[in-house]
Amino acid sequence: MDQKSEEFYDRLRDELNNTTEKWPTEYLYKFIVPTSRDKIEAVETAFNGMGAVIETTKSKTGKYTSLSVNVVMPDAQSIIDQYLKVSTIDGIVSL
Repeated sequence: MDQKSEEFYDRLRDELNNTTEKWPTEYLYKFIVPTSRDKIEAVETAFNGMGAVIETTKSKTGKYTSLSVNVVMPDAQSIIDQYLKVSTIDGIVSL
């Protein structure tokens, strides 16, 4: 992981720990991927078995698909681990 990413995730971890009163907590991930069944399935697979509720919406042109993933996470590091897991999907943007 590069320095910039590491600093981002350190800040995110601190923010999550400072603003979350109780763990586990519900967390909403938002991603955008180029519309491709493989890419959408890769995101879905990353959250498989976690009880996640996943909603997908295609862009007006159909070129991109947004995914909202609502899932209960045990702690801040688990949230970051999921971001890192999906970051390997080509073309994904985390919001």
